[in-house]
Amino acid sequence: MSTLTTTSPVDHPSAHQDVLIIEPGRVEKNYWEDLWRYRELFIILAWRDVSVRYKQTVIGIAWAIIRPFLTMVVFTVIFGRLAQLPSEGDAPYALMVFAAMLPWSLFSTALGEASNSLIGNEKLISKVYFPRMIVPSAAVVTSFVDFLISFGILIILMVYYRYPPTWNILFLPFFIILALLASLGPGLWVTALNVK
Repeated sequence: MSTLTTTSPVDHPSAHQDVLIIEPGRVEKNYWEDLWRYRELFIILAWRDVSVRYKQTVIGIAWAIIRPFLTMVVFTVIFGRLAQLPSEGDAPYALMVFAAMLPWSLFSTALGEASNSLIGNEKLISKVYFPRMIVPSAAVVTSFVDFLISFGILIILMVYYRYPPTWNILFLPFFIILALLASLGPGLWVTALNVK
């Protein structure tokens, strides 16, 4: 059994000790408690990933609007106009394409962000102890922010086409959580393979 002890500055009168005990083969015993204890680190890493994502590009947050909108235009022109593929229901073709792209882009972006997260935070991981699951989980937040921006575009398109949502919209929060968890699972596996 190995023990890691951290203390606050000794000149402080109310100095206290945090003892972290890492037992071989018993990591999962305290893992969920550690995840809760390091929740502030999760928030910091998630905020850092979101801010870096939109500061890296020249056009910033507009990229999150332009990319899905242009993809919708291309799909609508190619499949709706040129290939003349039929659509079910009475929804406008562009609206149907954009609504169908949202869950896929949420899943694929979250999977990609989670898969590369440990490699991108290599220096942080090698210097400090914290539950490693925080890094891929925080990276998934970036894809959620992209989804929220794209969902705003979907609402604008629904207003433009005068197409009100049905009662099925009530299931959307559950679907978002399911999509994020479904992408995080393989993302954790792939990020471990990337590290190897």
